[in-house]
Amino acid sequence: MELNRDISVLALQSYQRRIGREISICEPLTSSGVRGVRFAVEIRGVAKVAVNDISKRAVNVAKHNIELNGVQKRVKVTHRDANCFLSCHGKPRQRFDVVDLDPFGSPVPYLDSAIRALRNEGLLALTATDLACLCGVHTRACIRKYGGRPLRTEYCHELAVRLVAGCAAVLAAKREIGIRVGFCHSTAHYVRIYAEIGHGVKKADESLRNMGYVLHCFNCLHREAVTTLFGRSVACPECGSRMDSAGPLWLGRVFDKRLCETMAEENEHRAFKNSSAIAKMLSLTVGEAETPPTYYVLDKLSAKLGLPAPSVAGILFALKEKGYSAVPTHFNSRGIRTNVPAYAMQQLLKNQ
Repeated sequence: MELNRDISVLALQSYQRRIGREISICEPLTSSGVRGVRFAVEIRGVAKVAVNDISKRAVNVAKHNIELNGVQKRVKVTHRDANCFLSCHGKPRQRFDVVDLDPFGSPVPYLDSAIRALRNEGLLALTATDLACLCGVHTRACIRKYGGRPLRTEYCHELAVRLVAGCAAVLAAKREIGIRVGFCHSTAHYVRIYAEIGHGVKKADESLRNMGYVLHCFNCLHREAVTTLFGRSVACPECGSRMDSAGPLWLGRVFDKRLCETMAEENEHRAFKNSSAIAKMLSLTVGEAETPPTYYVLDKLSAKLGLPAPSVAGILFALKEKGYSAVPTHFNSRGIRTNVPAYAMQQLLKNQ
């Protein structure tokens, strides 16, 4: 999880720079306390870090790590249930600027209390490691936990991000709070999301307008985003087959270009072991910031057509030559985000 924590440092530092004052950070599931210690040591402008764990052994280890790093004045440890700890900070003037949820499994059991523990315009950071259900292996579990249906598509990791973000948006709206996703990434066995919240009915309503569905045709690989399903099956506009749906989920932006650029700038001044990998990821996300949902995976398309897999660079060039927008994606090294229809994409591969 070192890469996860490295990116967290960049995201929280960028957030602190934007709001221009000292921030308070909460980590209700701290385990060894490493994440909280890094926030105190590596982020400029941190007033306090509150870390918590229900395990007494974890609390003792966290205290030891805090003492080793000499940050006792800014990092405080408590031994409580995470939801109880967050709920105690739900009152005005006791809330945090940042709540970082990094559980083993789903963040959903802690989402509501985490949102209530955030100040207006606070930053919510979420990790979800239960990709088996988010990527469509366990459909019922995903519907039960996140309130949306997954699909086992080549872009299932992006759908996972959008399902988690959609769940957060719906839960926040019940509290008359809106969210705005600023950054996300899919790495190894987890997805990670950073979203700012905003209090008020208008912001909650605006946030919910980003909810919808992704329709996918498993016959020709056509896909499209819609806001409603009307309770009936939908025929594919390209081949006429019945389309499957994922959602309801978040259809809005999952990258804020300015935030990605600020994080990239911060990364240049850090000496992380993962700095080069982070720089590549952030460069890709800047390009993805204003693109439509979903992406094509060239290996999937080539296998369907019985063709050898072409190079990503060659297809990107060919798409741009034909006037389409086309960028690579960090979600998959063989993936391309583009506004080209599925049939036209297949024709282009056949002509390569």
